[in-house]
Amino acid sequence: MANVDFTSLVAALAGQTVPRPNAASRGTLSGHAAGEPFEKCVYEKLKGMYPKYIFKQYEYLNDIYLRHPKHISVEQRHALLDSPTALFLLSRGDKATGEWSPDNIFEEKQNDTADILYCKQGHYNIIDVKTRNRSKGAMPPNIISAYKLAKMCALMIDNEEYDTIDINYIEIDWVEQGRNLQAVAAHHGNLFKASPETLYINWAAAMQIQFHVCELDQSWDGSRDEWARCYLRVFVRSAEARCQKMHDTYIAPFLKYIAEEEE
Repeated sequence: MANVDFTSLVAALAGQTVPRPNAASRGTLSGHAAGEPFEKCVYEKLKGMYPKYIFKQYEYLNDIYLRHPKHISVEQRHALLDSPTALFLLSRGDKATGEWSPDNIFEEKQNDTADILYCKQGHYNIIDVKTRNRSKGAMPPNIISAYKLAKMCALMIDNEEYDTIDINYIEIDWVEQGRNLQAVAAHHGNLFKASPETLYINWAAAMQIQFHVCELDQSWDGSRDEWARCYLRVFVRSAEARCQKMHDTYIAPFLKYIAEEEE
C-alpha cells in the first residue's frame, strides 16, 4: 500500500508555530478556527514531502475531472475513481458531480471525508488533522460517522478492497504564544490499527466515533478483512443496544395509554 512517513511528519510538526486566528481582536478561538492554520501547516509539510501525490479532497476531484474532459456524465466521472470504496468516501453527490465544469469547479467543504488525500497508484490514504488546546480540558472530537464507516466496511468486503483505502489521523496539541499558536506535541494514529472494540460511538452526537488521536489504541494485528468484519459486529451490537434503549425509554412507558385505542 502507498505509504506516508508519518514518523518524520510528526517530528517535523512538533514545535511549529502558526499565526493566531483573529489575533488583532483576541477573540475566542473555536476548535475549527484553531484547526485551520495547523491543517494548512500539515498540508504544506506533506506537499513538500510528496508534491505529486498530496491533494485536498476537492483538489483531487478537480484534477481528475480536468484531466478527463470527455468524461461528462455522472457515471463517467464516477468511473474515474476505480475503487467503489474510494468513490463512496471521496465523491460529491450526483447533482454536484453532474454540474461540475472547468468554470464551476469544486471548493472545499467542511464535511469532506479527507482533510488531506495522499493518492498514488490507485491507493487512497485519507489524512485528517485534529487539534487540541493543551491549556484546556476537552471532550474527544468527532472523528467519523460510525454509519459511514459501517457502509465503507461493507463495500470493502463486497469488493475485496483491503489494500485500496487507508485512514490516518494527525493530532496537534497547541498552546497560545502571544499572536501565535505553538504546537507542543504531535501524534499519529491509524484507524485500522485500532481494535474496533475500543472505538466509542456517540449516538447522541450524530453517531460519531470520538477519540483523541494520542489515546487511540494501535494494538490491532489482524488482517484488514478481519478488521472490517469485527467493526461491523461492534457497530451492529451497539446499534441493537441503542434500539433497545430507545424502546425502553421512549416507547414502553407509554404503551399502556394507547393499548385500548389500538384494540
